Amino acid sequence: ATSGFVTPSASSRPSLAVRSTVEDPTFTSDGAKQQIGNDSFLNQDLMSRAQNGPGKKNEESLKIGIVGAGLAGMVAAMDLADAGHEVEMFELRPFVGGKVSSWQDKDGNHIEMGLHVFFGCYYNLFGIMKRTGGFDENLRIKEHIHTFVNEGGKLGALDFQFPIGAPVSGLQAFAKTEQLGVEDKFHNAVRLGTSPIVRALVDFDGGMDMVRELDDITFTQWFTQLGGSRGSLDRMWDAIAYALGFLDCDTISARAMLTIFMLFAIRTEASVLRMLDGSPQTGLHDPIIKYLEDRNVKINLGTPCRDIVHDLDPETGLPTRIRGIKVGQKEEFKEFDAVVAALDVPGIKKVLPENFRKLDFFDKIYNLDTVPIATVQVRFDGWVTELNDEARMMDISGDQSDGRGGGIDNLLYSVDTEFSCFADLAVTSPGDYYKEGEGSLIQAVFDERATSRSNEQLVEDCITQLHNIFPSSKKLKCTWSNVVKLGQSLYREKTGQDKFRPTQATPISNFFLAGSYTYQDYLDSMEGATRSGLMVADEIIARADGPTGLKSLSRAAKALEDAAAPAKKAPFFAKE
Repeated sequence: ATSGFVTPSASSRPSLAVRSTVEDPTFTSDGAKQQIGNDSFLNQDLMSRAQNGPGKKNEESLKIGIVGAGLAGMVAAMDLADAGHEVEMFELRPFVGGKVSSWQDKDGNHIEMGLHVFFGCYYNLFGIMKRTGGFDENLRIKEHIHTFVNEGGKLGALDFQFPIGAPVSGLQAFAKTEQLGVEDKFHNAVRLGTSPIVRALVDFDGGMDMVRELDDITFTQWFTQLGGSRGSLDRMWDAIAYALGFLDCDTISARAMLTIFMLFAIRTEASVLRMLDGSPQTGLHDPIIKYLEDRNVKINLGTPCRDIVHDLDPETGLPTRIRGIKVGQKEEFKEFDAVVAALDVPGIKKVLPENFRKLDFFDKIYNLDTVPIATVQVRFDGWVTELNDEARMMDISGDQSDGRGGGIDNLLYSVDTEFSCFADLAVTSPGDYYKEGEGSLIQAVFDERATSRSNEQLVEDCITQLHNIFPSSKKLKCTWSNVVKLGQSLYREKTGQDKFRPTQATPISNFFLAGSYTYQDYLDSMEGATRSGLMVADEIIARADGPTGLKSLSRAAKALEDAAAPAKKAPFFAKE
């Protein structure tokens, strides 16, 4: 999801067309149905579906406008173009990517909004990357270990490397972790032993049904009900919660946390991490852009949607059908058979016309909230995460590209800093981030506890906290820094939010939604965005053809409009 909007003005009129509003938007396509429900968590065929495309071409070709060129919008455009539709995209920013955006500053430094890690269960996103040719070349697999860096440089880990896969590899990882003491390990084992995860090992549907029912309590409430200790939360689970949703265990929904750990318990590869070889723009977006341009998809950057032009039911005053959108500084009207709003939570709230809130479907979206984050990048003249060899830490001579720099080549967690997850991108993603003659480029994501501070203070705090967990790094100097604040990032996965997430199809038959906040069974993430993009494309493809299809509705609306227009008078010539 991304920003492709400005606050709209009212642009509606009584409908002359057939009433297009449907009362109960549900999943129509088989493809969208496969992305929801318990089976979707175990369905590795989803990767093939994403890789191979929609598998059909519609008989009718629709003109489709997509507002927002984030990951969800671009994935939807891929499928819709392959199904034979004419697709045009509109993005407010001068670059694509939404919350996964990256760009270069005037000195050639790659800047990101967030730290982007690919879990092994990102089946749909991996399929998209294979389809665009970016999977094998652009992703770097990491050791199957999740490392915690504590005050004084002490390391703890969840080491999933084991001859036997899930769930055994996970059980031994929690049993052996240095991150928890003996007492906390015991309480941790008691609580996890009575969790839906255990039931899912023998009855996956039953376990997942239990998880879905836990959206109204926090992870802390769930964890401490039957034996979980505060120490486990403070020393391990909080860092994981912040990494997943930028919220602590006292706030994040138990459903959100247990969803990902259900996958870890069932699928060995789910907890394997990958990171891009370089920036998101280079490794993820550029191959998608080429794919779209090869299929004549037009991407309009720096072109916000200023209004959604729609018809109203003359009796109820409710919106019925989308005619098109007004875009750009001149508010140019673009007519479409269908419109997709592929935005994030603040984006969809701003782009929806006020009268859409008369429909409960749209009004519920305004219950969703977001979390602010700040991404801090700090470059040093040595290798910050090198804990074992001071000479190696100081050595930046020669060519240390392709991950040959010193330190830890993986995502890192910490409970002793305000950035719960971080990485040295010069080591983990060296393609765009390593610079010869320089050392670490630490990228750390601060949550809302710190975002009100100045950029200068955030950089100073980041360096101080890095010194706290990597004491030897005090000998290194910062050579460059950057801060990107995102006031409204992921939607806030607090308790009771799942019921407010809308489906991709809406009560307005030719208006659709996409974005990781929309209803799909994964978290607000790159995989969630990808799922929503595939789902919205499937929904449009399933509705395009036939006498009641989207193209037929457009023709009927046009015919009624033409019939209602004043007839042109023939010229009068006087007779001599």
